[in-house]
Amino acid sequence: MMNYQQTIEFLFEQLPFFQNKGATALKLDLSRTLSLADFFGNPHLELKKCIHIGGTNGKGSTSHLIAAPLIASGLKVGMYTSPHYKDFRERIKIGNQFIPESYVIDFVRKAQPAIDKWKPSFFELTFVMALCYFRDQDLDVCIIEVGLGGRLDSTNIIQSILSVITNIGHDHQQFLGDTLPLIANEKAGIIKKNIPVIIGKTQTETSTVFIEKAKKESSEIIFADQIFETNIQESSLIDTKVIIKKEGKILINTLVDVAGAYQIENIQTAYTALDWMIKNQIFEKLSQERIIEGWEEVKKLTHYIGRWQVLSNKPLVICDSAHNREGLEWACKYLGDISNLHIMLAFSKDKNVDEVLPLFPKEATFYFTQFPQPRTMPAETLKQKAEKYNLEGNFYSNHKEALASAKANAKASGNIFILGSIFLVAEFI
Repeated sequence: MMNYQQTIEFLFEQLPFFQNKGATALKLDLSRTLSLADFFGNPHLELKKCIHIGGTNGKGSTSHLIAAPLIASGLKVGMYTSPHYKDFRERIKIGNQFIPESYVIDFVRKAQPAIDKWKPSFFELTFVMALCYFRDQDLDVCIIEVGLGGRLDSTNIIQSILSVITNIGHDHQQFLGDTLPLIANEKAGIIKKNIPVIIGKTQTETSTVFIEKAKKESSEIIFADQIFETNIQESSLIDTKVIIKKEGKILINTLVDVAGAYQIENIQTAYTALDWMIKNQIFEKLSQERIIEGWEEVKKLTHYIGRWQVLSNKPLVICDSAHNREGLEWACKYLGDISNLHIMLAFSKDKNVDEVLPLFPKEATFYFTQFPQPRTMPAETLKQKAEKYNLEGNFYSNHKEALASAKANAKASGNIFILGSIFLVAEFI
């Protein structure tokens, strides 16, 4: 019988794993997931209430911003998110508690005949693991984050009470399409018959796609930014003070335990989902007061990490998971006002860096590096590409050496930001 470490090595090394292998590990098809679910007694059909969250950027943050008030309301909340940073079990949580190692070991042992028969991907198997765990724990609500796309993503077998789509941007075009309407069409696949959908951001190129899909499915559609007005009053490196209004009336005025002004859209989207739940009396204990209470302690209640996270001071070191054009646009707007700026960058080798490198402030000193994964772009290659956009700095094949160099150059008063890849961020958390 395998121990936990051996089990995790089996999952990562023996199953097709997108984080390591990229496109060759991806199976956009629901058949294997349905077969696996059937093997384990169709756990997705036994979950009480599921909230399904898709979109390009902000899925993880929005998931945690919805979860925290539900947890503060005394509800037993399961969360399935991806990817993880340090521990595989981050993907499957109840509140801020990870799935036990013993459950992971036992599930993989029981799944062996199904693995041999259907040869599932890492994502397919671990998603069904989450479904089984959530069923066994008899939860009040599950928050399920889409892995990639929506229509053919493994998570789309669930029966949801609400769908949420944060926004549409350019990411994974090789799988989802090379235009925003095509990508939106794939994301819209999570809109289910007679189930309401919340769209976080009204975008000219994609709104019609969602409206037509919602009409086809007889689903109520709510555009968050057309109903609520959200303003950032203050944004520190620890939290964000927000005011949410409707028709001029203040509904929420509180500190939210997430940093970064770019969170404004995620906060607004999450509030729209929570407001819908209150209005429709989905959970008796959920209220405006519980929203405030939950938002004041997002990190504690949900184990929220990797987004605008302060790693150390003097010099200040912050990491953030932004890695595509839309996410990095927000980050770079903020970075443009910072002096003594040092930026560590690494990207996956399949990333179109020519669309994101022009976003970075040219006044910064750069440290081009790579992460210990087969999918990493070599640091020297990244430096060469960055030179076309007048981004200056050295390259480091070892990411730890890159940070050491940045700290030495920045001295106590400097500001160091680690960006470009979740995998790079994971090395430092």
